[in-house]
Amino acid sequence: MSRYTGPKIRKVRRFGEDFAMNADRSTAAKFVKNHHKYPPGAHGSSNTFKKHTGYGLQLLEKQKAKVFYHITEKPLRRYYAEAIRRSGSASDNLVKILESRLDNVIYRAGLANSHPAARQFVSHAQFLVNGRKVNVPSLLVKAGDKITFAKQNKLKDIIVGTAQNNHPVSWLKVDSKSLEITVTDLPTREEIEAPFNEQLIIEFYSR
Repeated sequence: MSRYTGPKIRKVRRFGEDFAMNADRSTAAKFVKNHHKYPPGAHGSSNTFKKHTGYGLQLLEKQKAKVFYHITEKPLRRYYAEAIRRSGSASDNLVKILESRLDNVIYRAGLANSHPAARQFVSHAQFLVNGRKVNVPSLLVKAGDKITFAKQNKLKDIIVGTAQNNHPVSWLKVDSKSLEITVTDLPTREEIEAPFNEQLIIEFYSR
């Protein structure tokens, strides 16, 4: 399954969630709230956000996770397999794995305004992990890892400006001037803001 690259507002309307998929996050949420309170499509207005049950609800939550983290089915299924292999709560493990993706860490650190932007930075090898050049957005970081900006170029000034206007999450230590990120620890579930129910995703794959 290919990654969605169409109009971002369509996904916001489809799920009734502001996924912060674009730089102007408040604009997307406000647009849906004020103008389109129903899904997109010819029959969207007659198919307002209905309550789902059983399989439909599980599928919906899985789709939300894929849209939010900008990933496809294959890696999400792989993360599920890893989550149930680890000790502890499978649902908590799944979210921790998703949060530890390098592109997500760049986003959570406030160095990018969206997951797609963070993914592009990593794909273009703009960051080093523990001094090594990396261009794999799905790389999973761990506590103690240091992420630094790889190049001195005009892009750095743009990212510095972005970082100074954003607030990193509590489990990341960020120097917004040097663009250095230290993963102080992996987050607990209570520290993670995500617009989906991960337990229903576990149930979907466990069927």
